[in-house]
Amino acid sequence: MTENENTPFMRRIQTFMRRSSPFTTSQKQGMADFSAQFLLPRTREPLDAKALFGRDAPLTVEIGFGMGYTLAEMALAAPERDFIGIEIHEPGVAQLCFELGTRHIPNVRILDEDAVELLERRFADASIDTVQLFFPDPWQKARHHKRRFVQAENAALVRQKLRTGGTFHMATDWENYSTWMLEHMDAAPGYENTAGAGNFTPRPDFRPLTKFEKRGHNLGHGVWDLIYRAV
Repeated sequence: MTENENTPFMRRIQTFMRRSSPFTTSQKQGMADFSAQFLLPRTREPLDAKALFGRDAPLTVEIGFGMGYTLAEMALAAPERDFIGIEIHEPGVAQLCFELGTRHIPNVRILDEDAVELLERRFADASIDTVQLFFPDPWQKARHHKRRFVQAENAALVRQKLRTGGTFHMATDWENYSTWMLEHMDAAPGYENTAGAGNFTPRPDFRPLTKFEKRGHNLGHGVWDLIYRAV
C-alpha cells in the first residue's frame, strides 16, 4: 500500500442531502435565460461583494433558500441591501433564477455549493451583515442530529464571518430543533440572544410568511424564530 492508501480519509459530515426532481417550465427558463446573470461560477477565489454588486451595501447570506420565493421577496423589499443565497437543490436554484430575472430583482446572487465550505473559503472574516437559516432540514432522528447545521463549530464559523453587530437569524417549524438551536446558540461564544437568554423571537415582519408556514399555522403547528447578535 502507498502512504495515501494507509491514510484514513476524513470526510466532513454534511448538513444537507442532495435531492433531484425534473425542472418545471419556469425552472428551465430560469436556467436558460437568467443563470448567467445570477448563478455565480464555482471557484475558490475570495468573494468580493462590493465588486460583485458594484456598490458597498449591507450583505445578507441565506443558507439553504429552498425554492427561493422568500429570498426574492426579501430582496425586493430591501433594495438597499445585497443578498447571496446558497442552495444545492437544482430546481430551487433554477426557480430563484426565474424569479429574479422575470421580476427584475438585481440585488441577489446564487452559490450552489456546500455552505460550510463556502463560508470557510470564500467569505472574508467580518464581511457579512446577516446570516439567515430558515427551515433547515431538522434531521429529526437522534442518530442524525450530528448533521444539523446548528452545531458549536458552525456557530463559531458564522460568528467569524459576521461583522460585530451583525445577526444570525434562524427559523424552524420543528420544536425539537428549535430547542436544540436555542441551547446551542445561547451557549455559543460571541453571540447575544436579542430576545434575552432562553427566549425565542416573535416572527419579524421582514421575514415573509410562506404558504407552507401559513398552512402550518392553520393546522396549529408552531414556528420558532431566533435572532442572535454578534458581539
